[in-house]
Amino acid sequence: MAPSILQNGGFILGLMGAAALIAATAMNRWCVKDRQGEVVTSVYTYKGLWQDCETASSGFTECRPLYGILGFSGAFQAVRALMIVGVVLAVLGAVISLFSLKCLKINSTEDTTKAKMSLTAGIMFIVAGVCGIAGASIYANQIVSSFRMSTYNNYGEGMMQGGMGMGGGMGGGMGGGMGGMPTYTFGPALFVAWIGGGVLLIGGILKSLAFREMVKDDKPSYPGVVYKPQTRTKTDYDDHHSEGGKKAQNYV
Repeated sequence: MAPSILQNGGFILGLMGAAALIAATAMNRWCVKDRQGEVVTSVYTYKGLWQDCETASSGFTECRPLYGILGFSGAFQAVRALMIVGVVLAVLGAVISLFSLKCLKINSTEDTTKAKMSLTAGIMFIVAGVCGIAGASIYANQIVSSFRMSTYNNYGEGMMQGGMGMGGGMGGGMGGGMGGMPTYTFGPALFVAWIGGGVLLIGGILKSLAFREMVKDDKPSYPGVVYKPQTRTKTDYDDHHSEGGKKAQNYV
């Protein structure tokens, strides 16, 4: 495949992945309140990396910024750090990838220099994609753990209430689920981060393959020369000795 096609494809995918990571990092819907089993949905809660928001049925939305560093868990801070690093690397990789395109002529930039820039951009895209996928996966793991804990606690409370009353275990469990701790599920920002990370990985691989093709094309080709020693026949050998004998006689 032509290096220019690989370069252009990697550049476009890198831009798309960088935009997806930026959007996911800025979104407030990393986890949303699970409305399954709820009758009253007057308040809708969703959370992000930088704000926690609540939307009332009247349409009024109130967000609380998440300031500070020490007041949050280590996993939450790791997600923030991974997403920021991923965004920075993706943006830098997109800029370097732009200047490494073969169709863009900058003074007298050699193809070997552009090949190295293409490889650098590819590595940045791959690392940025890994950071985005890892950050979203860590946050998703926290949501799953919190969901299981909330569901278990709500079900336990419902069982206790059902045992004390006449509703039985089924009725008590449903009652505890509706009146207990709120549960949260995956928000759209997680899927945007996963998709953006995957697109960045593919773009980085394409940029790395473009580097390989560009280096292969720039290798100098030297024509092979085979040295074959000249063979001497017996006649040539006798003529050489006869000429040597004549020179010796003339010398005498």
